[in-house]
Amino acid sequence: MNATTGRLVIVGASLAGLRAAEALRAGGFTGDLTIVGDEPHLPYDRPPLSKRILTADPAHDPAPGLTWDNDLPLPDGLDARWELGRPAVRLDPRERTVTLADGTRLAYDGVLVATGATARGRPDPDRGVLTLRTRDDALRLRAELRPGRRLVVAGAGFLGGEIAAAARTRGLAVTLVEAASLPLERAIGSVPGAFVAELHRRAGIDLRTGTTVTDFLFTRSRLSGVRLSDGTETPADMAVQALGAVPATGWLAGSGIDIGDGVRCDVHLRALAPDGTVVPGVVAAGDVARVPHRLAGGTSIVLGHWTNAAEQGAAAAHTLLNPDEPRPFTGVPGFWFDLHGARIRSAGLPALADEVRVHEHDLPGRHLEVSYHRDGRLVGALTVGRTGRLVPYRRRLEAASLDPASSAAHGRAHPARVRS
Repeated sequence: MNATTGRLVIVGASLAGLRAAEALRAGGFTGDLTIVGDEPHLPYDRPPLSKRILTADPAHDPAPGLTWDNDLPLPDGLDARWELGRPAVRLDPRERTVTLADGTRLAYDGVLVATGATARGRPDPDRGVLTLRTRDDALRLRAELRPGRRLVVAGAGFLGGEIAAAARTRGLAVTLVEAASLPLERAIGSVPGAFVAELHRRAGIDLRTGTTVTDFLFTRSRLSGVRLSDGTETPADMAVQALGAVPATGWLAGSGIDIGDGVRCDVHLRALAPDGTVVPGVVAAGDVARVPHRLAGGTSIVLGHWTNAAEQGAAAAHTLLNPDEPRPFTGVPGFWFDLHGARIRSAGLPALADEVRVHEHDLPGRHLEVSYHRDGRLVGALTVGRTGRLVPYRRRLEAASLDPASSAAHGRAHPARVRS
């Protein structure tokens, strides 16, 4: 393929896919560009699904026929062919084709995999058991969040916490169930985890830790309660499984790509075969990609964050356009979420830390500042209500991610999975 012509296919009408498309056109690509999406929607932002859409006043609902304002703007000159509502079911790198669910075959010179992730769990929405991953999921859940109802959320991670908080603002009785001893303990540590736990409890949420949901109880084909692993039962009119997500790689089975826990990539976001060789013409970005990161000591990690998806999409596009001069991906991950009026922000990879340093802890004032270190080196930082203090941490992390020596200094970190 010439660097600026040919046929490129982006599989995934996602944030990563759209940023890749923008970068391809900005980089001078004038060839045929096709974007495949399994949903019928054009690309949209996912963070508002558990925030604005769930909490918005019903009086502010869009008029019939219109949608919520989380659509991602499409730039002028994108000139892409959209294949929406027809998911990809097969990739053949040897024939260089992508096959869609209706049998359509798309020939390509280069393909970017940006299919994201799918929610864990077994939803049964007609009987009141839901998950939240798509816009349609959010609208279905929003319709169920009526004042006075009883909600059980399984999983007190980023998503589960925001769903629980949104439900409380809508006047529901909420039980939040978490297998660990504290919410988000593995992701951000015990001190911030305890801080988050107290925010939930002060908002009137019944937080149950050290237990899991083992059974859903139904009466006349509708959820009436849940049973927990500690033997207790709690009544529920509806439940949400917020148990994390898994990379959407099933359609890549038989492609010759290593898809263990995501599409395994090299530092340039090129897809790899199980033997570690590059699969020609295939790159990946976003929630589906497992990429080595210097902050993690070179270990391959999956990052399910907004900034990572946007940055990897653009970086993967550069690799497609410049196959002889690819650049290593060195973006610093970060996440944000809001709970009960508290603004929580993070940079780096807190889950990799072997030491946590607390610089400020003010629960009544809703202020927290924590830094994370591995082998004495900074690997992450988190603030609550102190967003400005994150800037110098991010600068240090950016410098470390660009320094090849920092990777060796860390040693080989344990495999990590960090999701928002």
